[in-house]
Amino acid sequence: MATTYVLIHGAGESGSCWRAVAAELKRYGDTAIAPDLPCDDDLAGLREYADAVVDAVESARVRGRVVVVAHSFGGFTAPQVAERLEAEELVLVSAMVPAPMEPPGDWWENTGFEDAVRRAARDDDGLTGNEDPFVCFYHDVPRPIAERALAATRQQSGAPVGRPWPLPRWPAVRTRYVLCTGDRFMPAEFARRMVAERLGVVPEELETGHMPMLSRPGELAALLRG
Repeated sequence: MATTYVLIHGAGESGSCWRAVAAELKRYGDTAIAPDLPCDDDLAGLREYADAVVDAVESARVRGRVVVVAHSFGGFTAPQVAERLEAEELVLVSAMVPAPMEPPGDWWENTGFEDAVRRAARDDDGLTGNEDPFVCFYHDVPRPIAERALAATRQQSGAPVGRPWPLPRWPAVRTRYVLCTGDRFMPAEFARRMVAERLGVVPEELETGHMPMLSRPGELAALLRG
């Protein structure tokens, strides 16, 4: 039976960032849905983000196996969606892992993210956390693809930042984590610790930067399919 992959983008992105992965999944006979979150809407919080995804799936009249996939800040939306859709699996790709009722604005300090970035930047001469997006986020993405992706980004509203993550617990859905070993936004050492502490799982590793859907879409699609 074909699988429907629900692909959730990160902060300020759009569903178009998943286009190459969606094409790879369709080659296998699967279906991919990659909606735009209302991330530029100052009235939309995390519940509204989840509503947008669930509405897109329901409009597509999806039947059968559903796998929810999230990238980066999409980690705050995906567990809500996986629970509501009764997904078979949840896959987090270099994603933030929220704690119950944790506002996104508190995640950085609670996880020790900023200290981890400073340590990594000392070790790699300032590549990690670099202000240039082509250095931090798109360093291993072909330049024309990176430029198109950057041009498609939207302003990320701060509306969800101070609002608690809506779930009181992690959903009862099989959860996997894809760690990007060359990530200059979320250092690999930090991600391994966060995943162990918050999910209790061993991550699967992909040799890529923070944007594997752009740099290595074929390998990411194969990994998502398990």
